[in-house]
Amino acid sequence: MSKIKYLAILLIGLYSCDSGNQNQTKKEDSKEAVMKKEYKQGSYGYDKQFLDSKLDVVELSNGKAKVAVIPQYQGRVMTSSCKGDEGMSYGWINYDLIKSGEVLEHMNGYGGEERFWIGPEGGQFSVFFKKGTTFDFENWFTPKEIDTEAFKLISKTEKSASLEKYMNLENMSGTKFSLKVNRDVNILGTEEISNKLGVDVSKVDEVAYETVNKLTNTGDNAWNKNSGELSIWLLGMLNPSPEVTVVIPVKQGSEEELGIEVNDNYFGKISADRLKTENSTVFFKADGKSRGKIGISPKRAKSILGSYDAENKILTIVQVVLPKEESKYVNSAWELQDDPFSGDAINSYNDGPLEDGTQMGPFYEIESSSPALALKPGESYAHIQRTYHFEGSEKELDVLAKKLLGVSIEEIKKQF
Repeated sequence: MSKIKYLAILLIGLYSCDSGNQNQTKKEDSKEAVMKKEYKQGSYGYDKQFLDSKLDVVELSNGKAKVAVIPQYQGRVMTSSCKGDEGMSYGWINYDLIKSGEVLEHMNGYGGEERFWIGPEGGQFSVFFKKGTTFDFENWFTPKEIDTEAFKLISKTEKSASLEKYMNLENMSGTKFSLKVNRDVNILGTEEISNKLGVDVSKVDEVAYETVNKLTNTGDNAWNKNSGELSIWLLGMLNPSPEVTVVIPVKQGSEEELGIEVNDNYFGKISADRLKTENSTVFFKADGKSRGKIGISPKRAKSILGSYDAENKILTIVQVVLPKEESKYVNSAWELQDDPFSGDAINSYNDGPLEDGTQMGPFYEIESSSPALALKPGESYAHIQRTYHFEGSEKELDVLAKKLLGVSIEEIKKQF
């Protein structure tokens, strides 16, 4: 080979390497630019960047619809958006606690719009109080398995994540439970949403996900009402505004037959300017400014409930797969109970300042529970919940509200 040809080949090779390095540098710079992009606080992109900086995030997506799942926080859905990174972030996030890295003694309220818990919280079969203690805050501890310990990520795809956790719990009566939890989170497409709700949602922006929460008795003994039973408990912490109203349709019937329409005696009676019932629909003001909780009994509960944020034009729907037969639910009241299985199937909580003026939130919650589980060894039960967020014009959202909640947007807005 002549010296001229050799030099030409050498120069071409050097240019190719330099060009490749430049392309790689451009790719890295581009990736860094995306990571450094500034999003408005309150947007999904802002929250996703924050969570990515502290935790391992499993993101599910379907077009612009996005859902952020955190295995370290028991596979909770931390937040979601129907308009991609620039869209609103629906889940309330406790930035200060997550940023601090601190582990609190009683409960770590990281936030998240759907987290997995286990009931009951109170009563002689509570898994939050140890045997021989009294029902006081200093004795109340959230089990580490549903507070600080991670769920194992078994598998993930673009649209689903599967997680698993083995647990050993003991209730206040001294009964020990061995169990396995399987939690699957699946993002739903427009057609799936329309089919599951029975209404066309193609004219609005939407994000929706389904969680399948299966609890298996891995121990040697059957769970029974004499020694205590567990329940699956899902709680969603959502961002409030001055104009958020929770809407819960309840079954019609006399109080003698079905009991009261709404139980508001968790933290004291709720004032009439915050809680109303009209035509078997419960309206609850959820502005994050006054602490209160309500419950709907299994005899009154329906499979659909939700909320409307009139300020931001967000309609949230929660769909719960209820058991076909009448079932008993655990009672979480902080007292020794005459009937530990007289609890509610559906709950909503509005955050507000405590007596000393401090406040974790503000946020509001929509919650659902499974029945009390009398599982034999090896037996399982799955509690399924679907969360939907819709954004659009009030005219478009009105169609969904009437169909799903049985009331118009105007009726919701006028309540408070």
